[in-house]
Amino acid sequence: MTKAELVAAIADGAGLTKTQAAAALEAFTAAVTGSLKKGEDVRLVGFGAFKSVSRAAGTARNPRTGETVKRPASKTARFQVGEGLKAALNG
Repeated sequence: MTKAELVAAIADGAGLTKTQAAAALEAFTAAVTGSLKKGEDVRLVGFGAFKSVSRAAGTARNPRTGETVKRPASKTARFQVGEGLKAALNG
């Protein structure tokens, strides 16, 4: 599903215009991004949780050349599936 398809699905499901649905989606992604930047988790009961994870610095290997390079420490996001979503996928 693309972003445009998601906006259309939100608009149809919530009775909004596509412009309103796009604004709601942008507000949602901005709120999640802001919380993760602060190191806070975002939990949606029954759906899942977005978590901020820190990666330690280390070494990596360039697959083309085999050269070892240093990888700096960084932050990334992970999504942990909730029980409701897992049940819907498997039911």
